[in-house]
This record gives sequence, structure tokens and C-alpha cells, in this order.
Amino acid sequence: MKRILVFGMTENPGGIESVIMNYYRHFDKNKVCLDFLCNTETVAYEEEIKKIGGNIYKITARSKNYTAYKKDINSFFKNNANRYDAIWVNVCSLANIDYLKYAKKYGIKTRIVHCHNSQNMDSFLRGLLHKYNKLFLKKYATDFWSCSENASSWFYSKRIISSNKFFVMNNAIEYDKFKFNEQIRKKVRKAMKLDNLLVFGNVGRLHFQKNQAFALRVFSKYLKCNSNAVFLLIGDGEDKDKLLKLAKELSISDKVFFLGVRDDVAQLLQAIDILLFPSLFEGLSLSLIEAQASKTLVFTSTNVSSETKMSDSIFYIDLANEDEWINQIVIQNKKYKRPKATDEIKDRGFDINQEAKKIENRFINE
Repeated sequence: MKRILVFGMTENPGGIESVIMNYYRHFDKNKVCLDFLCNTETVAYEEEIKKIGGNIYKITARSKNYTAYKKDINSFFKNNANRYDAIWVNVCSLANIDYLKYAKKYGIKTRIVHCHNSQNMDSFLRGLLHKYNKLFLKKYATDFWSCSENASSWFYSKRIISSNKFFVMNNAIEYDKFKFNEQIRKKVRKAMKLDNLLVFGNVGRLHFQKNQAFALRVFSKYLKCNSNAVFLLIGDGEDKDKLLKLAKELSISDKVFFLGVRDDVAQLLQAIDILLFPSLFEGLSLSLIEAQASKTLVFTSTNVSSETKMSDSIFYIDLANEDEWINQIVIQNKKYKRPKATDEIKDRGFDINQEAKKIENRFINE
């Protein structure tokens, strides 16, 4: 059995966490076992991880207590590194590459860094640290994975990208769980009292990167065309209070519902008619793949890579023009008829049942 140490899980069941768990659920646990090194008090999917055989180790976060963090990370790797065949470091920036450094220091042979974003989503200082560590990344990592071609240049040099150690791992989903189902749609809409309403939605962390404030402004303008609509915000995050305040300022609080973190996103996407996804930047969004599997009509920003286009149900619009968003929503919604489930997602390599086996074999053959 190959035992892999994973870094990248936080308390928030967001994109990175969901990608890791989608794969882990589908690995043969007799061949590949994942353990998790975390720096948050609570860990997303903690009970599930333990149930399927993974261990969770917690150390102090660098931002909380630097001295304790350095002591914890050194102690962990010194005492446990010899148990692992590889470390898989999942991050949105290179502001901290200590996990790779200590893995090398204490002898973990295969050291994978996995890029999950395309721009700096943190402070200016962390952006500088990212640029600095990028210069020395090849010294500590042996393998360089990415969520998309578009995101790769943020993390890696051209030399790394052109090497045989560079690899794009698709953010694969449980396609059969998300594919459009008319019966589920009717059931969910009835239970949530959404019948006869046009339902807008957004799935993601409530964070400036996801730009939900823009989505609320667009929705507010759309209500002038059709007041028979509601907006479901699925997720949580540091911008929640700002967004609640904005909804109140726009006089749409009675039309906007903050649903928080949910474990029934697949069912909610069946009920949603239009997904607004005006992100300022993305790696490769899991939510957009899931929405297209469910045949939801999607409007996203031109900042999002066209690599996310899996179907004819997604449209890319410039953030500079809110009115164009309204125009396209009106036009496309009139024309769009939700089709039956088709196989574009599988054909593009985003079905987890197929993709998990490829990653499992990579770990086995390291």
C-alpha cells in the first residue's frame, strides 16, 4: 500500500477540499491511503476521513503562533516522514512552501505541489512571498500538478510547465450525482416553495475572489425586468456581512437567501435555473463543472478560463458591463430549454470514476 501525506484541507469544505475528497472516496483503500496534515482546529470532512481510514494530524498555524508552528512542523516530519511514500501539497499560492522543505529535509522522496488558483487571493505581502518562493520551488518539489493550463503560469516557470514532471489533474466530479434529473428538480423546488419562480444561484466561498457583490447588483437590476425571481447564495465566508448589508441597500433582502455551507449542492443545482458566477479569477472551478453537469444555465466572467466550457449552457461576459449581463440573461433564458443529461463531462475527462483510477496509478507507480 502507498501512504500519501496530504496538505491542503481547512475547516471550509470549499473547492480544494472537495477535489481532494472526490478523489479519495474513489481510491482503492487497499492500494492508496491518505493521511492529512492540517493547521486548523476543525477540518472539513473530518469524520468521513477517519471513517474511510485516513489519519488527521493537526499543527499550529503559522499565522497564529510562528514559534509553535516551527516546533510542530519540525517535530511532525522528524517523527513521521519515514511513513510516507509521497507528500501532496494543495495550495492557492506559494506564500508558504515549508511543507515541501521539511518533507525534503526528512526524506520524503516524492514531493508534489498542486496549484489550485490563477492569481493572488491574499495580502500584498503573501503575493511577494509567492513570487519569491516560486524562484526556488524546483529545489524542494519533485512533481508539479495544476488544476488547469490557465492557472499554471501563476505557480510555475515555463521550464517546469514544459517538463515531464508537470501534470494537469482534472477537477473531476461525481457526474451521475450531478447530472440533470427532472424528478429531483420538481421535488426540491416544491419542498423549497420555488415553483413558478425563476431561481438564480451562486455556489462558492463568500469571498472577494468570487465577486458575489457583482452578482447581487446584476440580480437587483434583473428584478426590474422580472420581479418573479429569487437568488440562492450557497456557501459561507468572510464577506457574508458585507453581502447581507448590500442586499439590504439594494432593497432585495426578501429575494436573496443565504443558505450557508450545504451537503446537498447537487440537488440545489437541479432547482436553480441560472447560476451567476462573476469571479475575478479562478483556477478551474469545480462549481462550474457541476453546474454544467446539471444543465443549469451559467453566466460567468471572461476572467474565468474557457477551459471550463464543457457544454452550450455556459456564457462568458465581461465584468465591465453589468447591463450586458442583464441582456444576455434575458436573451439566453428565453431560448434555453434544459436538455437531458449528456456525456460532455465524461468525454472531457471530468468523471471521477474514470479520473480517480489515473491518479491512483500515479501514486502506485511513484
